[in-house]
Amino acid sequence: MSYSATIDVPDLEAGAAFYAALGWAERTRPLPVMAVLEQGGQSLLLMQKPAGSQPTPDPEIRRDYARHWTPVHLDFHVADYEAALAAVLAAGATCEQRHDGVPGRPRVAFLSDPFGNGFCLIEERP
Repeated sequence: MSYSATIDVPDLEAGAAFYAALGWAERTRPLPVMAVLEQGGQSLLLMQKPAGSQPTPDPEIRRDYARHWTPVHLDFHVADYEAALAAVLAAGATCEQRHDGVPGRPRVAFLSDPFGNGFCLIEERP
């Protein structure tokens, strides 16, 4: 079995540029609206979907790129926490919470990308 995660973005170029700040490099673009990013043998897909488009058959539900919450999100484990945090903030992320002083635990930042998707940066520990 294999898996991948897909993130909807309103602008594919902006999405690829943002996730490059976390070290994801574009490997291929199999469709004009899809970019496959890769890092360390893992894939992350970006799909360009316009704001206001219909993501499900329910006509009441529309795609919205304002900050939203979902119980499924990505955790990025990073060796250099401060550098990764600075890079994503410079690329347009919003930091919502930081947990940097919990004894015995890695530092964690709860963030959102410029498209409203939540994610976490987690410090790798030896």
